[in-house]
Amino acid sequence: MAVQQSVGADPYFLANGDARYRVHRYELALDYRPGPNRLAGTARINAIAGRAPLGEFQLNLADFKIGRVRVDGRQPHYTHRGGRLRIRPAKPLRAGAAFTVEVHWSGNPRPVNSPWGGLGWEELADGALVASQPVGAPSWYPCNDRPADKASYQISVTTPSAYSVVSGGRLLTRTTKASTTTWVYEQPAPTSSYLVGLSIGKYQTVLLGDPGPGGVPQHGHIPAHLLPEFSRDFARQPAMMDLFQELFGPYPFDEYAVVVTEEELDVPVEAQGMSVFGANHVDGARGWERLIAHELAHQWFGNSVSIADWRHIWLNEGFAKYAEWLWSERSGGRTAAQHATAAHRLLSGQPQNLRIADPGRKLMFDDRLYQRGGLTLHAVRCAMGDEAFFRMLRGWAGLHRGGAAGTETFAAHAARFTDQPLDDLLAAWLRNPALPALPTEATRIPARPAHPPTNAGPA
Repeated sequence: MAVQQSVGADPYFLANGDARYRVHRYELALDYRPGPNRLAGTARINAIAGRAPLGEFQLNLADFKIGRVRVDGRQPHYTHRGGRLRIRPAKPLRAGAAFTVEVHWSGNPRPVNSPWGGLGWEELADGALVASQPVGAPSWYPCNDRPADKASYQISVTTPSAYSVVSGGRLLTRTTKASTTTWVYEQPAPTSSYLVGLSIGKYQTVLLGDPGPGGVPQHGHIPAHLLPEFSRDFARQPAMMDLFQELFGPYPFDEYAVVVTEEELDVPVEAQGMSVFGANHVDGARGWERLIAHELAHQWFGNSVSIADWRHIWLNEGFAKYAEWLWSERSGGRTAAQHATAAHRLLSGQPQNLRIADPGRKLMFDDRLYQRGGLTLHAVRCAMGDEAFFRMLRGWAGLHRGGAAGTETFAAHAARFTDQPLDDLLAAWLRNPALPALPTEATRIPARPAHPPTNAGPA
């Protein structure tokens, strides 16, 4: 596993995250009452100090009442303002020391404000869900909110027994006492804070396909009345899983869950090991199948291989966009080349002011970044040829599984799978705002004839 972490604060979100330490594990115990939208929680956070002694550090947490804070069992000095829980231990932590933070909090969770509207905990008409990308995780739990600081999670949620709780990872136990049920999930794979998923609602659970021995269990959690439409719309998801494992390498987690809420969502929500769709994404006509492919692809690109910081978001969204085109190509729809032609035509009529390798905070979710990110990968595919390109993709997903990386690391990785430099091609697509010419196979670079380097990851 390779982990590349940004050295300092994320340039797009200076108030989020603390690079002076890293978290190894979160253990969250939550009690949630949907009616009053009341959340009470306890977090046990196992962390490791960085290369310098740690006299103080911060967690990100929204406006909750703090009941207790402990560092290694001792009461620290702390302040809680502006979404930052600043903690000064009774004694500075030595460099490289392992330490444990315990936080108790309670209140009415609500989304945190952002340029894209409310992010994080969203109260529904009958339940709740979490949609945290990029900085919504502190809306419901204390965390070191930076995408490269990845940790394992155990999440326990107690809620009235009429409700189901779905989170990424494996369901360890479900225990009912009186009128409440406690659901305990374990996610052992390193997970970014914004990718911790949670959905609370009244769902019917179904198995998608037959995973067979060694296969990936895929479950759907949907309102019962949407089951007929869901069964058609998501029927081909197991085939997508097979295709993406063929092209990208083994699915990086233990299982995959999809949730459909009763309410409409602007876009589906990606999380580690799960995705959440709105009722408007289920029409019984496979009208949103590209989004099913997009969210599934994020399990490899964005979730397992995360970004070092938010400047590199094209590595999430460009890869997931290209996966849409690959699924279309394999399933009898338009080829990736046809999708690329359409995307190029669309972009050619729009402003040429976006550098997708560092789009700036304002444009990081601009649709042009998604389209141009997909086109960038298509250009690399045309240049390298299919055999080398897909070896490169599988190597990328394998080498950086569970880690975080940035654009320069990707460029260096891709260069190892071709005999000619890719610098000019990648600079044109990633660094220069002007739209390059539509890539064609005529620009193909000869594939490297030898086996990939031994540290390139699984082929």
